[in-house]
Amino acid sequence: MQTNANEENVWKELSEIPADPPKMRNKCEQCRRPITVCWCSGLPETRIFTQCRLIILQHPAEEKRSLRTVPMLSLALEKEKCVTYRGKKFPQIKHNGLQEILNDANTVLLYPTPEAIALEELTPVGFNKQKPYNVILLDGTWPQAKAIYHSSPALYSIRTCKIVGAPISQYVIRTQPSDNCLSTLETGAIALSILENKACLKEQMLRPLHYLCRFQLDNGAVIHHSKEVMPKYNNSHKHSKRKVEEQL
Repeated sequence: MQTNANEENVWKELSEIPADPPKMRNKCEQCRRPITVCWCSGLPETRIFTQCRLIILQHPAEEKRSLRTVPMLSLALEKEKCVTYRGKKFPQIKHNGLQEILNDANTVLLYPTPEAIALEELTPVGFNKQKPYNVILLDGTWPQAKAIYHSSPALYSIRTCKIVGAPISQYVIRTQPSDNCLSTLETGAIALSILENKACLKEQMLRPLHYLCRFQLDNGAVIHHSKEVMPKYNNSHKHSKRKVEEQL
């Protein structure tokens, strides 16, 4: 009996010992990434003013990804110029203000439908009294973006546009489906530079991405070529890495 009592006392004492809290890495208050991999140094000193707005329709799964680029957009632009709605179909009751945006005659959707025209065919803001655009971007993997579009009939009647002759994505630490696929950040930056007729916008907005990719490559990350050309580059990885690093 005495032995059992001693064992009970031991277990009681052990149960009262507070568990050590898990060690958490310090995070940047802006981008919410660990300080060691923060890319805020690449952000512009002051938020960029644009006349157009970016409207991000984001798949819920994208919010959990560590290497996502929408935060780079939202922190680079003035707050009201980048608005994010989350869901698998749009609009929903929770998407306050989205229906009005979809009904706006100056709203365009960047999505490659058969009817999509090149962004360059749109009248830049300020020319012939052209008002600012609401540019809708679908944020997620390519299958998720397609699912959002096909689940959202409200998007079908919106003018669709596409980026023609886009460069290969500079988001080299994440695999793209094909060479003509870009990250949401790159798509938004190119769209704004074209619609506002300001080529400098693209470079300003892509700096955080360059900063992130350089850091990752310098610390062991490898270049991810698109799925359609990956076999082509299997035997020339070192040469490709040097080439990409020179561009960043």
